Amino acid sequence: MNKRTITAEIKAGKILVSDGAWGTFLHRKGLQAGECPELWNLIRPDAVKEIARSYVEAGADLIETNSFGGSSFKLEHYGLADRVSEINEAAARLSREAAGEDRRVIGSVGPTGKMLLMGDVTEEELYESFKTQVIALEKGGADAICIETMSDPDEALAAIRAAKENTRLEVICTFTFDPIGENEYRSMMGISPGEAAIVCVNAGVDIIGTNCGNGLKNMISIVAQMRQVVPEIPILVHANAGLPVLINGEITYPETPDQMQTLIPQIINAGANIIGGCCGTTPDHIAVIKETIAKRFPR
Repeated sequence: MNKRTITAEIKAGKILVSDGAWGTFLHRKGLQAGECPELWNLIRPDAVKEIARSYVEAGADLIETNSFGGSSFKLEHYGLADRVSEINEAAARLSREAAGEDRRVIGSVGPTGKMLLMGDVTEEELYESFKTQVIALEKGGADAICIETMSDPDEALAAIRAAKENTRLEVICTFTFDPIGENEYRSMMGISPGEAAIVCVNAGVDIIGTNCGNGLKNMISIVAQMRQVVPEIPILVHANAGLPVLINGEITYPETPDQMQTLIPQIINAGANIIGGCCGTTPDHIAVIKETIAKRFPR
């Protein structure tokens, strides 16, 4: 079945719903500290597919893949650098099987943990690592590449170039920001939401956005700052379930689905076209996002 692209859906006036946290869910299913999450694509495929399916059942239009740490640089910590293609292809295939043909699979590509500024890696080494990953995600059935949780524009550019030059997929790129003052945000490398948006647009991405680091309340301002400098391009937001707090030695995310629900109209009015979740969000959060959009912004 030929589906319209994600950007075509948005141009038609739709507000789309993405999925929620994967890491949180994997730990609930038994992932242990120090264990490679992406290896579960090969050794626990049913558990991975169940996570994807739970978000499908919650109403998500876009389903991510269990490949956030699927670069060679991340996988080498587990002695798996030679299995990048196998792991990423499996990640996309599992989400594709869960999503069916009427929903879109977005291949998750996270940062490598290497710092260009510190000389840890060259741009070409980053490019080659991302190239292997995105080719495998496309082969496994992804509809788009989601380069996410970026802080360094140079690393983001290497990933964008790898995706644009080596796949036929739409490319999404999101940055993570920390609050530094009243309605002021910067990435770890000092880039503002507006600056990140311009970097991405100039590199030819199809969708920009922000994820992690903030609950939906702070994301309203971040999205508005992006929208101010790029009035047309679609914006995706994956917010945490509030800011993390330590309770009985465990990190928890306190924002309930009902609390998130009250902020959805504001994030849409700020300019968001795709809304999903990051750390701490569950299928219940995604179901509430879906329900709220259907009631308040029907199309």
